[in-house]
Amino acid sequence: MMTPQAKLRAKLAGQEIVIAPGAYDAMGALFAVEAGFDTLYVSGASIAYSRLGRPDIGLFGLAELTDTVARLADRVEAALIVDADTGFGNALNVQQTVRQLERAGAAAIQIEDQSMPKRCGHLDGKALVPCAEMVGKISAALDARRDTDTVIVARTDAIGVEGLDAALDRADAYAEAGCDVLFVEAPQDDGQVAAIVDRFRGRVPLLANMVEGGKTPLRSAPELQALGYKLAIFPGGLARAVGHTMRAYFTSLNQAGTTAPFRDRMLDFMDLNAAIGTPDMLERGRRYDGGETE
Repeated sequence: MMTPQAKLRAKLAGQEIVIAPGAYDAMGALFAVEAGFDTLYVSGASIAYSRLGRPDIGLFGLAELTDTVARLADRVEAALIVDADTGFGNALNVQQTVRQLERAGAAAIQIEDQSMPKRCGHLDGKALVPCAEMVGKISAALDARRDTDTVIVARTDAIGVEGLDAALDRADAYAEAGCDVLFVEAPQDDGQVAAIVDRFRGRVPLLANMVEGGKTPLRSAPELQALGYKLAIFPGGLARAVGHTMRAYFTSLNQAGTTAPFRDRMLDFMDLNAAIGTPDMLERGRRYDGGETE
């Protein structure tokens, strides 16, 4: 049976673009898989939004990320692409990060060339580590993985700091270092997108990040595939959809004093329990309580 890592590699080598919606908890992952997705992106930004109610500016660490990944991997059979920010330190920290995330269930691990504390790739005011330092981190990540099928994604945030040409040069160096997927973050127009694709198409699989309201023009997965991308992530879409629903729900409840006006936009008690597998778990529990035999 193929591992999630091997399945993801096979998909990246195929003809169709891989679509990975963002998930930040087990319930979101469960509904994504129910909808037909078999690859998920574990978004650091969405973990910060949901666990802390704070922005993506480096406020949580490896322990929180590893815990999140383990919970998703325990609940769903999907390839998890994990946003590991900067790797949480230098090259030795990167190796620790890779080992822990692999054990937790990551199929792919993404590291970026920002300095710490990092921030969302679509925010201004970022700073970068030297290119040589990032090359060392990529090499360290490749050496640390226990499964050679584990995908290492290298991200550069240089467009917003040093400009497009510098970003392309950094990406060249990261590709030469042996990353499995290349992620040039936050191209600001179609011209920059074309320059990235022209430089790297056919050399290394390219990742496109679709952020609603971000710096990059939004494109559908088929459009990105036609351009030459192999992986399309929608990392924060779920958090933004849930945030929108939360605001509407609480406003309605406060105004009406009841959930009745909102009920057609909710799962009821039985529907939710069916979705999360309550009847099956209770049945399995009865097999062990001494009161029932098969």
